[in-house]
Amino acid sequence: MAEAVRVLIADDQALLRGSFRVLVDSTPGMETVGEAGDGARAVELARELRPDVVLMDLRMPVMDGIAATREICSDETMAGVRVLALTMFDMDEYVYPALQAGASGFMLKDASPSDLVAGIRVIATGEAVLAPTVTRRLIETVSRTRPTARPAPRLVGLTRREQEVLVLIANGLSNAEIAQRLVISLPTVKTHVSSLLAKLNVRDRAQLVIIAYESGLAEPGMPA
Repeated sequence: MAEAVRVLIADDQALLRGSFRVLVDSTPGMETVGEAGDGARAVELARELRPDVVLMDLRMPVMDGIAATREICSDETMAGVRVLALTMFDMDEYVYPALQAGASGFMLKDASPSDLVAGIRVIATGEAVLAPTVTRRLIETVSRTRPTARPAPRLVGLTRREQEVLVLIANGLSNAEIAQRLVISLPTVKTHVSSLLAKLNVRDRAQLVIIAYESGLAEPGMPA
């Protein structure tokens, strides 16, 4: 039997923490391992408990969720801990900084219980999850703030095929869709994705999307 996905809940509202706990603990294959009411405590518990996923509210006292995410994701001793950022607000100012800080996904708190559970499962497997509206806002924000002629030294070591895969990832295609588009096998796609993560030194697809748009390799409205 597979081990349960261990979840740490970080939110300054006790009522919401309780609701999330009930959802997680009532879902087969998941368990809540701790709760934190502020970002600093979330970092402490993440270091102590090593959860698989941290549900991270972005607006908390003492230390906000973005700073807490950065602390967790930059600590090599917590390399297996992944952050799913949550907020009540669908606002540009939170999406980009949260993902830059290392969050593997970004969802709104008004997401359905089934969507939130699915998001936790995806994050726990090492993938990334971004709601469609969040992806659009991310792309718009990166494109708006990126210098027009910014060099992309990080892409120099990528093969042509890896760059093609990176563009398709930035366009939101799944591994299966990439395999179909490029007429290659699914294991080959997974190999290319693993190579991209290693060469670009990032955790998951969320960071790959940011790099693709920051570097200019992908552009808003570009055909996949």
